[in-house]
Amino acid sequence: MKIGIVGLPNVGKSTLFKALTKKQIDIANYPFCTIDPNVGVVKVPDERLEELAKLSNSEKIVPTTIEFVDIAGLVKGAHQGEGLGNQFLSHIREVDAIVEVVRNFSDPNVTHVHGQIDPDDDKIVVNLELLMADLEIVNKRLERVQLQLKGVHDKSLDKLFLLLQKIKKGLDQNVPAYSLNLTDEEKDNIKDLNLLTLKPIIYVLNIDENNLERLADFENCFPGDTCLPLAVKFESEVAELESTEAKEYLASQGLKQSGLDKLITQSYKLLGLITFLTTGPKETRAWTCLKGTKAPQAAGKIHTDFEKGFIRAEVINWQDLLKSGSEIRAKELGLMRMEGKDYVIKDGDTVIFHFS
Repeated sequence: MKIGIVGLPNVGKSTLFKALTKKQIDIANYPFCTIDPNVGVVKVPDERLEELAKLSNSEKIVPTTIEFVDIAGLVKGAHQGEGLGNQFLSHIREVDAIVEVVRNFSDPNVTHVHGQIDPDDDKIVVNLELLMADLEIVNKRLERVQLQLKGVHDKSLDKLFLLLQKIKKGLDQNVPAYSLNLTDEEKDNIKDLNLLTLKPIIYVLNIDENNLERLADFENCFPGDTCLPLAVKFESEVAELESTEAKEYLASQGLKQSGLDKLITQSYKLLGLITFLTTGPKETRAWTCLKGTKAPQAAGKIHTDFEKGFIRAEVINWQDLLKSGSEIRAKELGLMRMEGKDYVIKDGDTVIFHFS
């Protein structure tokens, strides 16, 4: 899974990226510090892995991962060349989702590029730039399709032309592609365009540290959208601590988990992803798949041969396996089931695939 981080300059994008990846990057109190995209791979925290690894006496633990891409900040009029322009948006065209960081913290030492703290206005500015970048892409494709259609009758091209016109009309009226209720077939026909306004967005509202006790008050900051309030500076401090220290520090603040963990969980939920597990003496590993994935396709996440030669899957919920104490005991208790090709994988399933 790949996630792009966008926002205005000085809103906390790079600080969030650093906290997520624990990677040293350039952070400064001036716009456009991040010119080249920062890319980091983040291990997805999953306490189930450690517990299963102990049960199986695994040699190693392999969590699933997310790749985060942090690009240069956008400003009002970027599509017209203001600031550094919007060319950096090309770096996130292939991500699965977008995290848009919006500033809601006050700090006289960190200037706001537009001179005032206004989360709603910041959101409008950034979303307009995403929309204008898509409009440019759609216009170029429309020109190409029009040339291809000259003197030629092609039903698929005709259909594509009408679809592009529909999207262009929406974008011209400041309507993002996700609001056009495109069918799965329509989305598939324009998949190669990688439209930014078709990607799901999580809005991270970067709040003051002294508002940690009021997190719930900010959860509906943008009604109708997925919004996660985070004190990014606080999260960056927590990220520097060792695991045990971090848990204790969070508990002292009345928090059960870090905001970064919430962001990762929210990303999975937004994209409709779940995790299944495999465990044994060599390794305990987490695997990601879409909710609704059937057993053969889940097996294919491990190796294509597993999907091609799929016979059956032995499945048990990870908690039932732990309570049983071993696979042998789980089978004796009838908790480990044999499932066929139509079985839909569930989050937390521990699976052994059998294939020919």
